Amino acid sequence: MNRVSDECKKILLEEGINSDSNIDFDVNGELHSMTFEYIIDIYMQASQESQLVFLAALQKSIKAEEMGVDKFFEGMGQLLLMTHLSDKIDF
Repeated sequence: MNRVSDECKKILLEEGINSDSNIDFDVNGELHSMTFEYIIDIYMQASQESQLVFLAALQKSIKAEEMGVDKFFEGMGQLLLMTHLSDKIDF
């Protein structure tokens, strides 16, 4: 496990969020679910610099009253889902 991933999961624990919790997305009536841990794991496959940006944004989400950790992961999950779905579209 890498250090950045461990730090992200530690933040979830400190915020009282189970990393196995699901976020559900409804796309045209089709339900897609992702766990917080899955979202972290996918982003940790990026470059070290991108991992650090993800961690910094997660840390900022804790301090941002209007955002919070849940909203942060919802946004990151939406981004992953949009990327995944756009890869399936033939232009």
